[in-house]
Amino acid sequence: MKPDTRSFYVRAVQQSIEHIAAHLDVALDLHALAARACLSPFHFHRIFRGMVGETPLELARRLRLERAAWQLIHTDRGVTEIAFDAGYETHEGFTRAFRAHYGTSPSAFRRRKRASIEIPATCGVHYTGDGVVTAFIPRDSGGRAMDVEIKEMPELRVAAVRHVGPYDQISEAFTRLGMVAGRAGLFSGPPTMLAIYYDDPESTPPEQLRSDAGLVVPEDAPLPAELTERRLSAGRYACTVHVGPYERLGETWARFMGEWLPASGYRLGEGVSYEIYVTNPMMAPNEEPRTELYIPIA
Repeated sequence: MKPDTRSFYVRAVQQSIEHIAAHLDVALDLHALAARACLSPFHFHRIFRGMVGETPLELARRLRLERAAWQLIHTDRGVTEIAFDAGYETHEGFTRAFRAHYGTSPSAFRRRKRASIEIPATCGVHYTGDGVVTAFIPRDSGGRAMDVEIKEMPELRVAAVRHVGPYDQISEAFTRLGMVAGRAGLFSGPPTMLAIYYDDPESTPPEQLRSDAGLVVPEDAPLPAELTERRLSAGRYACTVHVGPYERLGETWARFMGEWLPASGYRLGEGVSYEIYVTNPMMAPNEEPRTELYIPIA
């Protein structure tokens, strides 16, 4: 492991945490946060979530709630005013959220005086009245080493169908891709199906998320008008395999980019990350799905 590489990611995340803590009253600009870290929004938010254990939005919400608890004990401000500052539109909504974390109402919490304001968090960052932000604790893998292989990947020519909307609905695009590609005779041999994701779901409204359902095709294969050609750059990629339901891919991505990458000595390279579906559920419905995850490295 190269210490300077790990330090790069630790510094980027720490600076982002400090910015969030210092601007709790301002709407969080997640794209600007990623730009300050010199990372794409898609990569930044996966790295942040993996290292911190919370998304930037989840961290901001927790710190605002901890600040509200601190204000209840140390100030005479009204509960409604504190609720609005914490980002809640109603007293009732604030009370429900507060009770869920502290086990009591804001008014009852205020009477305790010596109650702890800290909500459990693995990163160790909490609100303090003096504005001091401690160094976060990068999330530990807990001994679960990831099996990652560094591969030299060729350029891939991909026939794609664009999907705009929630990522978990990309199966609709794969259905269209299968129908069009099948009619065009593009399934000559075992197909290599993949997905490319362009936007971060934490900072982009679900209805605006862009992704491609893709099929790797030969250079000389003519593409029907319904399909768009994409090019995935040749180069070095880190690859790990997710075994299990597609619904849990997000957890593997978080570990891959938030735990393995910062400790690996590698930096992200140019290009996009993508998934290759090794197991085709339609052809092997009884097999446990296997998905290869690829990230470009410098």
